[in-house]
Amino acid sequence: MADKCVVRNQACRRGGVALRQRHNERQNTGYANPDVVLERAHLNVHYKSCEGSYTEAFDKLVADGHISTRGLGKDPKILDELVFDVNTAYFENHGAGSPCGGYDYAKEFFAEAYRLAVKEAGGEQYVLSAVMHADERNKALSEQLGRDVYHYHLHVVYVPVVEKKVYFKKNNKDPEKAGKLKETIMQVSHSKKWPRLKQLDEHGEPLRNAKGKAILINAYSLLQDRFHEHMREAGYTDFERGERGSTAEHLSVLEYKTQQEAARLEAVAAQVAQGQQQAAEQDATARKKKKELAGLDKKLAVKGKAAATLDEVKSLSKNVTIGGKVALAPGDWRMVYSLAKEGLHSREEIQEQKDKAAALRTKNAASMAENADMKERLKGYGEGVGVTDTMRYFQAKQRAPRRMEAAIVDILHSPAEKQQEVSRQRQQGHRKGGQEL
Repeated sequence: MADKCVVRNQACRRGGVALRQRHNERQNTGYANPDVVLERAHLNVHYKSCEGSYTEAFDKLVADGHISTRGLGKDPKILDELVFDVNTAYFENHGAGSPCGGYDYAKEFFAEAYRLAVKEAGGEQYVLSAVMHADERNKALSEQLGRDVYHYHLHVVYVPVVEKKVYFKKNNKDPEKAGKLKETIMQVSHSKKWPRLKQLDEHGEPLRNAKGKAILINAYSLLQDRFHEHMREAGYTDFERGERGSTAEHLSVLEYKTQQEAARLEAVAAQVAQGQQQAAEQDATARKKKKELAGLDKKLAVKGKAAATLDEVKSLSKNVTIGGKVALAPGDWRMVYSLAKEGLHSREEIQEQKDKAAALRTKNAASMAENADMKERLKGYGEGVGVTDTMRYFQAKQRAPRRMEAAIVDILHSPAEKQQEVSRQRQQGHRKGGQEL
């Protein structure tokens, strides 16, 4: 699979700034995401550090007159975040043979990406923080390679500003000022920073749809092009641009990890199914060997009884001697002769059966140990995976792929369910209805 570069831009309102800061700057004491390994947080690289909190830095830019919030509505989007990303294997392959793996290569790569981020922000004065994360473990690749592999990516938090010219009103009392330029401000505006633009043909004319309306493209798509071109010009030519028109270009971190985890679960489900089949085969083999051992033990028991009979015959002759010779009755002699003849014939067979039994016991012990190991590994696959739920998910996906895709999109973009709150509101509604009656 080809390596691909991706850049995503995410807007943030004031109420969500603190949450983003705690994640980027690793200010939480713990994370629900098990892939974050805080012991490696010291390896994260800051290309620009924020003095104080993000909101304090933003308010200082406003107070110093470097940016303006003029014209913003209620609860506006005051900060944006660029996330530069390339698949983990890209850095892992470039770091092969290096004691630091892909870490040093990733630092140089994202230093170049940060230079593009400064250009996109309009200057480094509008960048609040830029940090490369090196402490998030790639679960799928780690399991595949049998060692810990970490995913490198860059977070750049900046103020989205556009240059705005402010003019005096045309009916200004001073005729010399009327309609003339008053000042130029750097206005905070996410929508103006990232507008929807008209798509042009090779002659610079707008492309139109069947209804004659101009076709608009998201400015993020052009950002994706600029990232790819910038890195290629800097010498990083061995990867492709993210898929054009793919929603993967603008996935949130949660959505991206959800898709990655779904792919991992699909692979795990296949491994679980294969493991279950192998475990069943091991169980069948163990039962067969156990049955064979039972048959051998029965044969050995019969041979053991024959040996006991020989001992009894020997005891018959202990005290019956004539002139130092053993004296036996004719019937006893015939029994001794018959047993002796049979004993000579079966002695080798008994030893052979004992050898087979010992070999089978050894194989059975090995099979049981292998079976136990397989079951233990299956437990590991089951932890946090929900094998039954996973199977139901893929069965549903095979039967109705479009409905499943629509349901997933709806769930990811809808607020989290709060069953208790819904139940409380319903109860209050019932009580109010009863009082009105």
